Amino acid sequence: MSGGSAAGRFPGGGGGERIRGGGLGSVAEDIEAPEGGRVRQPLRVELGIGRDEVRSADGGDAAAERPGDECEKIIMTAVNAELTRAIGAAIRPSSSKIDFSHRAVDRCAFNPSFEGRSLQAVGVTGAAKIRVFAMGNGSGSVDGSSGGLTYKGAGVDIDAGTELVRRIAKMAPGIGGFGGLFPLGDSYLVAGTDGVGTKLKLAFETGIHDTIGIDLVAMSVNDIVTSGAKPLFFLDYFATSHLDVDLAEKVIRGIVDGCQQSDCALLGGETAEMPDFYAEGEYDLSGFAVGIVKKESVIDGKNIVAGDVLIGLPSSGVHSNGFSLVRRVLDRSGLSLKNQLPGNDLTLGEALMAPTVIYVKQVLDIIGKGGVKGIAHITGGGFTDNIPRVFPKGLGAAIYNNSWEVPPVFKWIQDAGNIEDAEMRRTFNMGIGMVLVVPKEVGRRIVEDGEHKACLIGEVVGTEGVSYL
Repeated sequence: MSGGSAAGRFPGGGGGERIRGGGLGSVAEDIEAPEGGRVRQPLRVELGIGRDEVRSADGGDAAAERPGDECEKIIMTAVNAELTRAIGAAIRPSSSKIDFSHRAVDRCAFNPSFEGRSLQAVGVTGAAKIRVFAMGNGSGSVDGSSGGLTYKGAGVDIDAGTELVRRIAKMAPGIGGFGGLFPLGDSYLVAGTDGVGTKLKLAFETGIHDTIGIDLVAMSVNDIVTSGAKPLFFLDYFATSHLDVDLAEKVIRGIVDGCQQSDCALLGGETAEMPDFYAEGEYDLSGFAVGIVKKESVIDGKNIVAGDVLIGLPSSGVHSNGFSLVRRVLDRSGLSLKNQLPGNDLTLGEALMAPTVIYVKQVLDIIGKGGVKGIAHITGGGFTDNIPRVFPKGLGAAIYNNSWEVPPVFKWIQDAGNIEDAEMRRTFNMGIGMVLVVPKEVGRRIVEDGEHKACLIGEVVGTEGVSYL
């Protein structure tokens, strides 16, 4: 069932119909179970484990068979634990009590492509029988372990990107920060480059081209300001198959606007017309920014200690990351970009195309008042990957839940895509586009003086990683 409906019928002993709906911890409609009972919160079926067999989700012939005792060893320890936790805590079937007496598997067959994946389970009520459905871990599929969409499933593998950076760093030491530093006398030139990703697809669909240039500038200047650098100049690259002068002018107008917001010069750029390379009416963008900072004023996070606090600067929405996942959510929702964002006056197109906030002036102003130890630009990777980038080894972040207002567009994305909290936090900015690490007293001053809209969103702790309180 590809339409995103929460209703469906469990496959009876063979096929692998995909059942979409709320994952563990959320609410979904009741669905019918084979014995006539009803169960809540269906998960997408990858493997069915019955008393007789396990079949691959596509209903094809099993690739290999194993005796029941080996199945028990490989699968049932994980399944039993998950049944006890998940069914007891989250499923809450609407008729009869769950009977845990039937868990053994006499014989099972595996499709090798599913082997070794993590397991979760769903119980079925009625006839004193449990039927277990094992979930894949979401790798290479659109759906995650809860039946929800994932960034990796939408085609973007953050871990692969991180691995590439690690390999590049072996060839070019110093790579991996938000901006690259080049020594120049008593200063550093700080450079950054970026694009706007598949947000361009929405620009093509909505016809909103005059703000995408702001996004382009923002992605680079917001990166280099994390080192304390003042942007000096910006260069752009505009590529298309057939140059539409009027459309290109709209895009460049946005770039000029972005440069004005960040107080830097649009120094030049490249317009590339490449027939047959892009679809009609489409184009691609890249941007390059260079700034400068005194060596003694570089913000590098080295002085951050446990007990420092995290100050968040609000975003305007999704900014320019996560749009591959956003587009999958849009497809699943059945809505168009012209539909209203639920509970909001904006259309989905307007909400999603809101230009990225350029933080340069407010961040440099805050830096000028002293006390800023580290800055993280919250882009792809969300809080989970970006905040730890500014910490010394051994430190991590504790984020205070509900300490800022999450924009409605993120709530819609999560609900429509049935996306887990952890996936949202590692894909989107969730309403905070820039995070500053400062001592407690400085954090209090920033929040209380009201000059810049800012929130106390967490603190630095002595354990690596990002946790949520």
